[in-house]
Amino acid sequence: MSVKTVKVGDKVTVHYTGKLDDGRVFDSSKEREPLEFTVGSDQLIAGFDTAVVGMQEGAQKIVTISPHQAYGEHDPELVKEVDRKYFPPHLNPEAGQSLRLGEGMEATIVTITAVDEEKVVLDANHPLAGSVLTFEIELVKIH
Repeated sequence: MSVKTVKVGDKVTVHYTGKLDDGRVFDSSKEREPLEFTVGSDQLIAGFDTAVVGMQEGAQKIVTISPHQAYGEHDPELVKEVDRKYFPPHLNPEAGQSLRLGEGMEATIVTITAVDEEKVVLDANHPLAGSVLTFEIELVKIH
């Protein structure tokens, strides 16, 4: 009897913990239900998807993923300075705040990175763009 290993197209369930270079945890499934996805279906970042290929049920691994295989490099073209007069009077923009610009499939999530009396700086990069990510992965099940 051969041991089943994950291949592209398999539906799998995993537990994971994602960390930044400084060791801070940015996401984890440990305190909730494990993550279920189909390998190779572009549901997850490429590096995570690739990391589970070849794993067996119950196996654990630690993988480091470059920005290229995660959320891409930080693109300065996606950072824009906007005149504060374009914000509704009831909105009090603050650094760290996320905003949804546009509607439906065309909507973009931006993060306010700086605010002064006249300008608001908006960043449309993914918050983890440019980051090297380390994941602890446990393969719970191959369906």
